[in-house]
Amino acid sequence: QVQLVESGGGLVQAGGSLRLSCAASGRTFSNYRMGWFRQAPGKEREFVAAISWSGAFTYYPGSVKGRFTISRDNAKNTVYLQMNNLKPEDTAVYYCAAEQSRSQVVRNISPNYWGQGTQVTVSS
Repeated sequence: QVQLVESGGGLVQAGGSLRLSCAASGRTFSNYRMGWFRQAPGKEREFVAAISWSGAFTYYPGSVKGRFTISRDNAKNTVYLQMNNLKPEDTAVYYCAAEQSRSQVVRNISPNYWGQGTQVTVSS
């Protein structure tokens, strides 16, 4: 069992930046590839970013590529999502997710564990 706790959400103006953090506990963090997803009101949950267990490989969809950066610190059992040049359409609840896998391929992440989510609101 892995417990995930997100933090860092909030209200920001368009063009601004936020950094989300996700602290993991319960199992060996480096055995997991990690991801971020988001869900806006009335919409399905959307994949945002993923990172391999080592941090060497990342993957982003086109909607955030070049603006968002995922990273991890295995010594601190934490994964981060740096979000720059935020847009109103980035407004959503952001979820941290984990999948027990040491595969370096991360575009097909299929999480086993989820955090409770943190709200990000971008005003225009």
